[in-house]
Amino acid sequence: MIKKTAVLVVDDEPSIQDFIRKNLEVRGYDVITAANGLEALASLENEHVDLIILDVMMPHMDGLETTRRIRQKSTVPIILLTALDEETDKIQAFNIGADDYLTKPFGLGELLGRIKAVMRRTQWGKSPTSNRRIIQGDIMMDLERHEVEVRGKKVSLTPTEFNVLALMISHAGKVLPHSMILKEVWGDEYGCELEYLRVYIGHLRKKIERDPNAPEYLISERGIGYLFNIPKKTTPGY
Repeated sequence: MIKKTAVLVVDDEPSIQDFIRKNLEVRGYDVITAANGLEALASLENEHVDLIILDVMMPHMDGLETTRRIRQKSTVPIILLTALDEETDKIQAFNIGADDYLTKPFGLGELLGRIKAVMRRTQWGKSPTSNRRIIQGDIMMDLERHEVEVRGKKVSLTPTEFNVLALMISHAGKVLPHSMILKEVWGDEYGCELEYLRVYIGHLRKKIERDPNAPEYLISERGIGYLFNIPKKTTPGY
């Protein structure tokens, strides 16, 4: 028996909650609902959840604070729903740990596409190279075990961070266009969402670079894309 994907839908508007629940259930998803962030956190304590669809503007605890609290304990994928569509709002959402961002009003097709894309890229199965172990300078990536070591210490990456780094390190020395990275990691539905990429590159720099403000590995090529720079030295032991 195939296990159904469990989705937690969190929204204080009953009409939106019902719309999402009914359309997901008819497509084979298990759906749990909550009306605010506090209920969502309680559900996570008692239920297995594969994906969270979370409204931003809610009473008692908004979606941003809920996301922050979830990220303290879990890497479960989160899609935020909001009426705000400014780039600064999207960047804030990604910086606190959201995996995607959907602006209200949205269509069913767009929602289903985002769900499939998020679930696809947060599963560890696909690697951009057949090499199981890649070493560049101070960085070692084990694509089979999904482990990363930087200067001999293990570093915890989210699935999306891992996929971005794996793609770049497997094409070390080559400039990868923004649109290519987005489509390879996020999916064909993406290609213009540069704010997604900027945030995740920023996260990776904080985790792997000695000085994130003067990166030696993840190099920006202005107006084109990003380059994983091949270092001259390798940490002894690799």
